[in-house]
Amino acid sequence: MKIKLELFGVCREFSDNDFLNFDFDQDIEIKDLRKEVENFVSKQFPENKNFLEMVKKSAFSSEANEIVGDDFKLNKNQTISIIPPIGGG
Repeated sequence: MKIKLELFGVCREFSDNDFLNFDFDQDIEIKDLRKEVENFVSKQFPENKNFLEMVKKSAFSSEANEIVGDDFKLNKNQTISIIPPIGGG
């Protein structure tokens, strides 16, 4: 399952692109994607604890531009957006 994560706000600093791609072997929910993004940020930016906190506090939005909860089930080849809190939380 391929998931494209669109990056907004400070999260754009996670990549030279405005997105990150993730591959999963099974169906996942937003909480699984959040964990994967946390792992990515921890590995790519080990000294920047602010980035990790930003991921933990961010909301996620579906392709329909609706905020979705951690139990939202993702579909194959779906695009999701990560939306950091305004003003850092």
